[in-house]
Amino acid sequence: MLPTFPHILDEWDAALDWDDRYAQLIALGRALPPMDPALKTDATRVPGCSANVWVYPLAEGERLRFAADSDAAITKGIVALVVAMADGKTPAEVLATDFAATIDRLGLRQHLSSNRTQGLPNMIARVREAATRLAA
Repeated sequence: MLPTFPHILDEWDAALDWDDRYAQLIALGRALPPMDPALKTDATRVPGCSANVWVYPLAEGERLRFAADSDAAITKGIVALVVAMADGKTPAEVLATDFAATIDRLGLRQHLSSNRTQGLPNMIARVREAATRLAA
């Protein structure tokens, strides 16, 4: 089960160094619930990522939930982080979330290779697009 984003932040801040944070990213990816293979289609694949990444939005009443997966451990942790920032929120809350500022606060862009972060804006865009569609 994916932990809540505040819990992720607490763990991140408690990490002693970047080795611990990499381990946290990998563990976060492993915490993603398994994604139904039928949802892994070209339509749910996030473009621009060096690894395969899929994000599928699910409306649960007025709240958004996300199924997500990747075939690379750290990338899976990154998509889990993005999903955790939006999961369970209303579309308005998702659209008000400053994903980029949060990612910058965590220092991911400075500590991950450009290959691992190049698809990050597209992961965020996929989550925001789902919120925009549900809000309409």
